[in-house]
Amino acid sequence: MLLINATLATMDGSPAYGLVKQGAVAIRSGQIAWAGPASDLPGEYGQDERHELEGRLVTPALIDCHTHVVHGGNRAREFEMRLEGASYEEVARAGGGIVSTVAATRAASREQLLADALPRIDAMIAEGVSTIEIKSGYGLDAENELKMLRAARAVAESRPVRVRTSFLGAHAVPPEYKGRPDAYIDDVCIPALEAAHAEGLVDAVDGFCEGIAFTPDQIARVFDKAKSLGIPVKLHAEQLSNLGGTKLAAQYGALSADHLEYATAEDAAAMAKAGSLAVILPGAFYTLRETAAPPIEAFRKAGVPMAVATDCNPGSSPMSSLLLSMNMACTLFRMTPEEAFAGVTRNAARALGLEDAGQIKSGLRADLAVWDVEHPAELAYRIGYNPLWKRIFGGAL
Repeated sequence: MLLINATLATMDGSPAYGLVKQGAVAIRSGQIAWAGPASDLPGEYGQDERHELEGRLVTPALIDCHTHVVHGGNRAREFEMRLEGASYEEVARAGGGIVSTVAATRAASREQLLADALPRIDAMIAEGVSTIEIKSGYGLDAENELKMLRAARAVAESRPVRVRTSFLGAHAVPPEYKGRPDAYIDDVCIPALEAAHAEGLVDAVDGFCEGIAFTPDQIARVFDKAKSLGIPVKLHAEQLSNLGGTKLAAQYGALSADHLEYATAEDAAAMAKAGSLAVILPGAFYTLRETAAPPIEAFRKAGVPMAVATDCNPGSSPMSSLLLSMNMACTLFRMTPEEAFAGVTRNAARALGLEDAGQIKSGLRADLAVWDVEHPAELAYRIGYNPLWKRIFGGAL
């Protein structure tokens, strides 16, 4: 396949989106074989099947690097409660929040979890998404955590999309272990991680380090097990307070620390030293009506790459639009459109430990999006508008 007469946003790290006017992309065997100005196209690709793009924009396909898209039920009533004055912590301490989704998830079969997730997955694919990270964390016992991860793996068997899974057993303390978080970590979380790893269900290990969840010391025990199993880690950190989660993530060389509304310049420096990315999640900030924003300028100054994701979940970010996430990152947090787009392509790939996606470069997977726009800034600029023309997944339209 040869894409011709296109503007390319290669996202290869060069300035201005790595734009190439009058560009072409040659695809063979599911990979990008060549990309650059059409005037430089090697003759060996001249006879490939041509697709005339009439000046449309070609970018790497989008990557949603932080989601909880597999879950049971919904929390629309809790949405009402918060609007009636209850805080996120008050809802959680009253038995709502994550725990209410746990009950719905435990009651659902693997097949039902998959069926419920697919419409949300389809909405993501329709916006040019090729890769989705999916977390467990609503089962909170071995049987149901594995059920969630199996449903996540089944997504990739049901739709043309790549799935990376994260074990999030340390998400909340289930009702049967109320007041005994250490016992939950030892008796349930770590054994469930071992079982999930043995079944090949885990690509990364995550945790929720927060006052309503787990302390740094408790998360460290989970991370120690992940390290012994050779699994990379990431962490929900500094979302509602500064508990030291970001520094813990940096100590373990985490792929990323996510949320980070209460992170500091010192946290940013630790992340930079460790090579960890900051995953910015404006959907939760918006839904919870938070006032403390992540320290974007500190990340810039420290040289911490920033990714952007939907955090698609039933409680704090019931959002499946990565295009809207980009707009929110720009409008709420003053990220630039180029930073936001790097956040859903090149940096999102890094946040998942992927080296074969997120850029238009020879040798990478041919996961591409073709847009009916002139410039990539339009993708973050418009609200509620999807200009996707075609999506290419593994070299197939």
